[in-house]
Amino acid sequence: MIWGFEIKQLRWSAIILGISNMFLIIISLILITAAYPDCVIGDIVPFLVIFFVSCLRMASMIPIAMAQRATAMTIINTPSETRAVGTLIRRHQRIRYMKWIRWTRFAFVITVLQFMGASYLLINVSKNVFKDRTPNACVLELLSTNTTWLHNMAVVFVIMVCYVTLVQCYSGSDVLRWRSFYTNENKAWKHHYREVFDQGLREALCCMGRVKYLTVMEEDEVFSVAQLLGDLVSYRASGTGHLELLAGLALLQRESLMPKYQEETVEAPEELIQGAADFHPFAEAAYTGLLLDVGRNPVLFLCAWLYRQGILTPWTWNRLPKLEGDNWWRGHASAFLRYVNLPAEVLRQGRVCQARCEAAYFVVVLHHIKSVVICVRGTETPEDLLTDGLSRECMLATEDIDGLIYDNLIPPGSAYYGHSGIVEAARDLYVQIDGNPGNKEFQEGGLLTSLLGAGCECEGYNLRVVGHSLGGAISALLGLKLYGRYPRLHVYSYGPLPCVDSVLANACSGFVTSIVYDTEFSSRLSVASIMRLQTAAMLALSNDADADSAVIHKLARRFLSVSTYLWTKPQEKPPASELNPLPLRRESKKFNRGELLHGVVIHIVPEKKKFDMPLYRRWSTPDARCGYEAYVANREAFMDMIVSPYMFVDHLPWRCSHALKKILEKQKLEQDPVGVSLRPR
Repeated sequence: MIWGFEIKQLRWSAIILGISNMFLIIISLILITAAYPDCVIGDIVPFLVIFFVSCLRMASMIPIAMAQRATAMTIINTPSETRAVGTLIRRHQRIRYMKWIRWTRFAFVITVLQFMGASYLLINVSKNVFKDRTPNACVLELLSTNTTWLHNMAVVFVIMVCYVTLVQCYSGSDVLRWRSFYTNENKAWKHHYREVFDQGLREALCCMGRVKYLTVMEEDEVFSVAQLLGDLVSYRASGTGHLELLAGLALLQRESLMPKYQEETVEAPEELIQGAADFHPFAEAAYTGLLLDVGRNPVLFLCAWLYRQGILTPWTWNRLPKLEGDNWWRGHASAFLRYVNLPAEVLRQGRVCQARCEAAYFVVVLHHIKSVVICVRGTETPEDLLTDGLSRECMLATEDIDGLIYDNLIPPGSAYYGHSGIVEAARDLYVQIDGNPGNKEFQEGGLLTSLLGAGCECEGYNLRVVGHSLGGAISALLGLKLYGRYPRLHVYSYGPLPCVDSVLANACSGFVTSIVYDTEFSSRLSVASIMRLQTAAMLALSNDADADSAVIHKLARRFLSVSTYLWTKPQEKPPASELNPLPLRRESKKFNRGELLHGVVIHIVPEKKKFDMPLYRRWSTPDARCGYEAYVANREAFMDMIVSPYMFVDHLPWRCSHALKKILEKQKLEQDPVGVSLRPR
């Protein structure tokens, strides 16, 4: 045992790197000694840099190992005590992890120095070799010397520098094997990654300008998200690495062991498709920051953003409504109105700057179609990501669903559950537009009441709540609170997150429509679906007879590079044992609620084509010749993730908008066959 840890706890890569760096130190000293009498200091700088960096690497390995061991022992020795003691232990854990992370950051700096030193050495060698310089430079002189042993040592030195640098880049900074401490203890791995994610999230938020999160030691929203992420890497306890998980996901994609759409035979009603198409621009316009412009205009996004923000038209600034949290030139109001091409007077209220679980929203009045529209923005800021990550279930209060209870859509007295972050955001949004901050009950003087109440400006108008992604899920929960108060209510959710239990999902089918485009990930994203996906990936990898190391690396590279291969070749139907090798839906009760889509679910599927288009074509807008079908789907069909190269691209809002327009065009042509012959070719 050395410095508190045993030799067998060392990683093989750390042992190899330690020996290699020691070897470089010795060779550097020999070459410097051989070259120094005939060379000035400037000519032996490459040798000095490599020598200095190798010494730093050797010196840093011991404190990194000690910090690793102290961190691991803190996790292992954590008792299950009261909350007060748990808070003190958590502080101690964070201090240990911060110390270890500081050493890993220092090791990263050393790796960068090693890379720079190796590059500098190779540049010097190449200059002398390719420019046929006279042997007055020390590096070339050592390489071209007649002394065989010195020549060989110089060549080995150059090779070893490159080798050590590459190995260090891939092996990381860890010196000890975490598994030597945690073995297969699931709790230890969860605690370990909880702290890793917690510190990583805080540093990322700090880089985005949220410095306040970096120094918080209590259990805040960042800790809750990190705790969830730590639970999701529970596969580490079984001895599975991250690379094996990626390989298993690639196998799932390659073998097409994913759900298909054969059971979707009921076409979506035209009125729902029409309504979804009409109000989709408002959900898309709610993204008033750079995100919308970067996605739609990857090259000229800055010009598009400047135009939408109205920076180039300062004479219009005072005419725009002032929204809560908007910039001084009222750019977010301008961006929203420019996208939907509406005058300033239609925008009555909104908010764009928010904290955690506070949704950005816009309220517009459309007299020409007699509708009041509430537009809720999806994920665009770090705070939105925190809201997404607060996915633990929470029980809904009676005032959240009193309209459903009053109409006998759900039985009273039962417990109903939802996504905690989305529920909290919906409650806050309700207070903003029609609630009383004091008692959270119906308020006669709220914005919606002042618009839609008896004798008011918009009496008898429709109320539409729309949103995409996170905004779609918040819209659905807001619809639950508004239902019963406004009879002409309807919610359109585009690519929403699953956020309610099965009873509520069925109960809101009369006034909520969820639109899912092809294989997008968000509508299938839940803690339970991720856990099942991990299990399926590991089973696929373990059942593959050829899954050796080379294949695993190859499959992982294929998955990470987002291959364009997406089940285009006809394959035989796999046996039932492969499709469902284990009852993957048997999880703990804390994972089996709050994971269903809400309302009527419409699934949009591109028509199968003989040749699929390349990925760069699918990113922006699908091919104009590509057709689409829309079906009323069973919401249980979206309980499992589908691994495809387009699962993230399909979530882009403009892809759903394009598909809805194409479906309506197709329906109009089918209803008016004469229009086919009149249509220009």
